[in-house]
Amino acid sequence: MNIRKRKAIFEIFQSVNPHPKTELNYSNHFELLTAVLLSAQATDKGVNIATKKLFQLANSATAMAELGEEGIANVIKTIGLYKTKAKNLHATSCILRDQFNDQVPNNRDALESLPGVGRKTANVVLNIAFQQPTMAVDTHIFRVSNRTRIAPGKNVLEVEQKLLRVIPKSFLLHAHHWLILHGRYVCKARKPACHACIIHHLCEYSHKESINHV
Repeated sequence: MNIRKRKAIFEIFQSVNPHPKTELNYSNHFELLTAVLLSAQATDKGVNIATKKLFQLANSATAMAELGEEGIANVIKTIGLYKTKAKNLHATSCILRDQFNDQVPNNRDALESLPGVGRKTANVVLNIAFQQPTMAVDTHIFRVSNRTRIAPGKNVLEVEQKLLRVIPKSFLLHAHHWLILHGRYVCKARKPACHACIIHHLCEYSHKESINHV
């Protein structure tokens, strides 16, 4: 895909949704980190249901550490892998309390040193909390990038690095939100909704549905 097409795609995304936001509910940086940590192999809707109660009990690293691993697990057991996530969240909360003055760090190395926080989670937190132009490649972004040919790649890191190179800098801050939302609601895994696609005329998917405009 050429530069002109990519620019046109993100101009359309921006015009339709100029200020995209995550669908995870949070009110501070720690809540955001917690929600993202819990979101692996879970829907945002499911995470929001669990964190609504969890954040009423503990919405800071110190409070979460005091809640304990078992206390966390009892609240989030509706989420997949809840035992592992409770263990990681408790350990991370203790580290944030003891080593980071109860604050979420704003750099990748520190974030990725926390239990349960990988590159994708760190990218989301850096982007949303600290306004850094990172690219958190999940299954939706990986699919959209390859299917549309915006940034095809064999693995998530390759797609991430390519997206950071080819997306015009003026769109990078919000690009990962636009791509996630497009993959979640339009360019779906089993059957893309080509008839509802706002970038259909720019997409290079070889099997896209033809659309007849009257």
